[in-house]
Amino acid sequence: MNERSRLPVRNWSRLVWLALAVLSVRAICQSPASGASGASSQDLSIAIQELRAQVQELRATITEMKSEAAEYRAQSDELRKELENMRANTVTQTPQGAESRTAEAPADNAVNKKLASLDETTQLLESEIRSQYQTKVESASKYRLRLSGLVLLNLFSNRGYVDNLDFPSYAASANLYGTSQAFGATLRQSEFGLDVFGPELLGAKSSGEVQLDFGGGFPAGALDGVNSGLVRLRTASMRLDWARTSIVAGQDSLFISPHSPTSFASLVVPSLGYSGNLWAWTPQLRVEHRFDLTEGQSILLQGGILDNLTGEPAYSNHRQLQAGESSGQPAYAVRAAWNASLNGRPFTLGASGYYSRQNWGFDWNVDGWAAAADWRIPIASRLEVSGEFYRGRAVGGLAGGIGQSILFSGNPFDPTSAFRPVNSAGGWSQLKFMANPKLEFNGAFGVDAPFSADIHAFASPVGYYPNVLAANRSAMANFVYRPRSDLLLSGEYRHLRTSELGVLNNADQVNLMMGVLF
Repeated sequence: MNERSRLPVRNWSRLVWLALAVLSVRAICQSPASGASGASSQDLSIAIQELRAQVQELRATITEMKSEAAEYRAQSDELRKELENMRANTVTQTPQGAESRTAEAPADNAVNKKLASLDETTQLLESEIRSQYQTKVESASKYRLRLSGLVLLNLFSNRGYVDNLDFPSYAASANLYGTSQAFGATLRQSEFGLDVFGPELLGAKSSGEVQLDFGGGFPAGALDGVNSGLVRLRTASMRLDWARTSIVAGQDSLFISPHSPTSFASLVVPSLGYSGNLWAWTPQLRVEHRFDLTEGQSILLQGGILDNLTGEPAYSNHRQLQAGESSGQPAYAVRAAWNASLNGRPFTLGASGYYSRQNWGFDWNVDGWAAAADWRIPIASRLEVSGEFYRGRAVGGLAGGIGQSILFSGNPFDPTSAFRPVNSAGGWSQLKFMANPKLEFNGAFGVDAPFSADIHAFASPVGYYPNVLAANRSAMANFVYRPRSDLLLSGEYRHLRTSELGVLNNADQVNLMMGVLF
């Protein structure tokens, strides 16, 4: 028993040594940054070698501690068995009840203390081991890095012509083969993300993230290239977060339109995009501040500048000016939202504004703008309604007006052509029913309608897209089932109804999905 009683002390000394080793590794990691300007390359090489040696020694120590933890568990079991034997022997040798309890108490107390100390040490060791296992992804900066993503398979069946086979936004008038039915599958809506958590700066927590998918098109001329979707940047932003204030810089989602319908059938383009759901992943710099009112209630104010995108398609690998960028100034956006809790779930009401100065050439100047409202209301413990509404002009860069900002009477590159900015209004709303924590049902409807006076202002209007669209409506219903936190199954039906000049197109899609989250 004497040797076993010293095991916790040895473990604690091992933990102290481990802590000192970790501190020394951190010190070496930080020393090149603080004195890089004066250190020679030879000193830097020596420091790196010492760092590698200490890391290897640290890994060896953790491996040794794993084996010691297993040994301690075995010893703990032996101590429990000995305690049971001691109790049994004490009861057998001392038939008198009072004397038996008096003799048994000191022995039990001593053994119990040793067992408690041993269990505590084992738990500490297991905690350290779990921490090491959770830090498998190592960054060059040595700051904590988190990997996340979604592997998603979509099986879809379409009836009618659509603009895009696997995640359509509107119903079209024809397709390449002239057939109105199709079946296919895709994994290009799978996503990959990295989050990094940096040090504090001026009292703020720093962090960054990057999100990618495979919706960037297909290799030119590749056989069956539809199965080789190109990697596309979605968002990449950096944050400084104080207690009530945040600064966000990078390419992020459109903060004046913070919600989207729940759907795994359309991730490359957010669900109901171009049907009333404004969206854009655009470079921006914004500031956020929260005012706490009462417990559970707050006001959020957001404001910033954005890359002034106006929706012209890219025709080459070289970046060309868009009309908003040609104005020489950014776009401006603000949002105010009231956040509370209702029925134990988040409750949000928001209002926002957007302004975009645009120069389309030949002194064709346009003031684009949008006013929007958003809501998320839990009307019961299992029911929630959410949605957005907007009214704007020349907001094709935000998917408003079905992606159309301006129309021309003739060739857009002919200075004798007349031009007209497109006014539009639209929105969407969704009803969510949470049957249980693993199963939910969603139904949503959205519409985007350019004003008829703008669409019919010219006898033969011309835009930057092949056809001028007069209205777009979408309706969808789906279920999402998550049998486990890392697995999802979903099915969705979607109906599209799109008006071109003099033509009405309809299309339907049935989509079955399976995804694994990591």
